[in-house]
Amino acid sequence: MKAKLGQNFLVDAQAQRAIADALGDLSDQAVVEIGPGKAAITQILVKKARQLFAIELDHSLATALRVQFSHLQNFHLIERDVLAVDFTELALPLTNDAISKSPASYKLAIVGNLPYYITSDILLHLFVHHAVIDRAVLMVQREVADRIVAEPGTRDYGMLSATCQLYARVERLFTLPPAAFSPPPQVHSSVIRLSFAPRFQELEVEPDAFIAYLRQCFAHKRKTLANNLRAAGHSAESTITALNRVSVSSQARAETLTLEQQAKVFQSLDPRASSQ
Repeated sequence: MKAKLGQNFLVDAQAQRAIADALGDLSDQAVVEIGPGKAAITQILVKKARQLFAIELDHSLATALRVQFSHLQNFHLIERDVLAVDFTELALPLTNDAISKSPASYKLAIVGNLPYYITSDILLHLFVHHAVIDRAVLMVQREVADRIVAEPGTRDYGMLSATCQLYARVERLFTLPPAAFSPPPQVHSSVIRLSFAPRFQELEVEPDAFIAYLRQCFAHKRKTLANNLRAAGHSAESTITALNRVSVSSQARAETLTLEQQAKVFQSLDPRASSQ
């Protein structure tokens, strides 16, 4: 185990099966496993998936995986940092596979025990490639899961919540204690499922511009939405006008607004009033 890679291996057999089962029917599906480690879930998935791509950065673990599974035609090892993997390129051959019969089979199913220190980076990387991803079942630190599934108006709701919920329907499946891992981490872990369904078209917003706007809104958690927008370069007049137009209080904080409300404020702001 290498601490710098954040490796805590899941040893709870029941949890291993539950994670694999949470992906649903994989008989016509290509699955990408992030950090297969010692293959506890890999050996379950490889029997269920049409194709299994295992992304492993640790060379010693990758070598063991290669020895264990290389004789299987549906197993493909990618020895690389997950943040350097182009998921869109990985999925391209699948879109041309005439054998596939369901729309979901043209997209990837993702599974993984995400290293705590780069969880947000991995999620953002997946969102970049959202067009080729159908669903993801991921294990993350419990506190991160709290933020991902948080609802507007609650303490944990923030930029991570808004971003995840823009790209997917999110749900917490179950939580595991440190004893489920070897070596045991110092925190509990939660398994979440993301069913990818981007909402930009529904909300009538341009993705990059709206996400940039949300970053402005959540830039300083203790500040009001109006103050954050003014700090980002919007004039006080345009900010108050936009908030009034959609019946949002000038004292409201970003975490109290739904994505629908945020989209309306965004649409009401004069883009020429921002220096961003």
